Amino acid sequence: MKQFFKFMLASVFGVIISVFLLFFLLAAIIGGMVSSAQDDEKKTIEANSVLMLKLDYMIAERTSKNPFEQFNFNTFESNKTTGLNDILKAIEGAKENENIKGIYLNLSVSPNDYATLEAIRNKLIDFKTSKKFIVAYGELLEEHSYYLASVADDIYINPSGELLMDGFSSTTPYLKGLFNKLGVEPQLIRHGKFKSAGEPLIADKMSDANREQTEAYLGSMYDNFVNAIAKSRKKNADEIKQMINDLSIQSPEDAKRLGMITDVLFEDQVHDVLIKKVGVDKFDDIEMVSASVLAHTVKGAPYSVKEKIAVIYCVGDIVSGKGDGQTMGSTTIVESLRKAKNDSNIKAVVLRINSPGGSAMASDVMWREVVLTKKVKPVIVSMGATAASGGYYIAAPADVIVAEQNTITGSIGVFALLVNAQKLIKDKLGVNMETVKFGQYADMGTANRPLTIAEQAILQKYIDRIYHDFITKVAEGRKLTTEQVDSIAQGRVWSGTDAKKIGLVDEFGGLDKALEIAAKRANLTEYRLSQFPEQKEPFEQFMESLGEEASTYMAKQKFGEHYEWYSQISKLLKYEGMQMRMPTTIEIN
Repeated sequence: MKQFFKFMLASVFGVIISVFLLFFLLAAIIGGMVSSAQDDEKKTIEANSVLMLKLDYMIAERTSKNPFEQFNFNTFESNKTTGLNDILKAIEGAKENENIKGIYLNLSVSPNDYATLEAIRNKLIDFKTSKKFIVAYGELLEEHSYYLASVADDIYINPSGELLMDGFSSTTPYLKGLFNKLGVEPQLIRHGKFKSAGEPLIADKMSDANREQTEAYLGSMYDNFVNAIAKSRKKNADEIKQMINDLSIQSPEDAKRLGMITDVLFEDQVHDVLIKKVGVDKFDDIEMVSASVLAHTVKGAPYSVKEKIAVIYCVGDIVSGKGDGQTMGSTTIVESLRKAKNDSNIKAVVLRINSPGGSAMASDVMWREVVLTKKVKPVIVSMGATAASGGYYIAAPADVIVAEQNTITGSIGVFALLVNAQKLIKDKLGVNMETVKFGQYADMGTANRPLTIAEQAILQKYIDRIYHDFITKVAEGRKLTTEQVDSIAQGRVWSGTDAKKIGLVDEFGGLDKALEIAAKRANLTEYRLSQFPEQKEPFEQFMESLGEEASTYMAKQKFGEHYEWYSQISKLLKYEGMQMRMPTTIEIN
């Protein structure tokens, strides 16, 4: 009995300690949340202010309302980042606000895709019409960050810094040899000679067709980069390409001599430049304003304006059911479309698509709702970094498709991926699988045996049917023949530049351009925005993200710089059903 009370008291004491720890943890988190919220709520922009942009993080399509996102449990501080929507709004606010004297780009290596950077870059170019200054500084600039810096009036690099201009490359790991050693055989059924989404799993080298398409879209994006840099720095494209091919820039002094930067300065010396441009006595007299703060000061149309345009964010891998921050769930998007369609105050719909595709079934479910919405009000598509395969499938019925020149799109094709682990199970693990079945194909697709020739033919027929349905719907939406679509489909990936040439895209531009077109189609001179899907309450988002954050953290610790490859392979092996999906994530180095 004494032992019982001893253990009971110890348990009670443990519970009390846990409650106190949890209380202090929540208090610290809420304190950080309130501090972050107060920063965002600052509305007054002081005189002699400068918008400072630091874009060294992965920029999401829109700012999350979750104050716990990227919370640092070591310092109990929030590392909340600003989404593309608020960055663009802040630059617009800087252009209009007389207290903002200019923009300071404090840059370093950027992990972002070129379409996202293109949207920011174009907004910065528009900002320059205000005659306000843009100053860029960096310790280490590479192509991504220099792509932004090149629009600045003055560009400075630290004396010990670098400007890395060595061109574009994209590397994909081919894993056939690894799977052979493991005794695993991925079985890929596909339609489209360019449909390379599963190719790295079944081959040991890049196919000629995949190399052809990769060289085409990568070359197109490289040309976009070179031409943009040349225009901003008042040089010709051949001159820029020669610098890159010769690796002419090997020091900050080289960059200055070749006219790619203004000067070589320490950051405190750049502060002196800002002091002169703003017209103050010392650097402390300059109010550095963040994008998140400035975005909150930009006022939209007053609430007295009833007319609205809905912006529906279609972001992530396409899956059936509910979506989350990383996936585009068909149920979630359909619900958003129906709300927008049935709301009489919403006069037009803009789909902001940033997705590599995914489930063919889920894509078709969303496609149907886009078609129904289009019958009621204008539907405009704004493509972000990627709107490919299933992402293009749901875009096809829209009235107008707007994309950035560096958008990755197309990939109109279908595949199914199954795994035969017979050798792993039997020869390496020593497990014998015995099956009892009623129905010749009852065990088709199980991992303990390969597909038969007859089963491969059945799946191929199914894939071909879905592919024909895909190109038929694209043809209807784009007002082309199925033969025309088939000739540019076959799973081929296109840059936004080339997609416009072949009729898959109508106009170049970002979300602003899509909204402009939507307003014109709906005959609106003034409107408010409604954003869907509605973001979840902060605490709900926090609880849902705890497990994900922990598992992601462990994986990143284990795989280090190879985490992205691990992540892509994990996704490939989890695919269920027929897939409308582009190749593994395109990363340009």
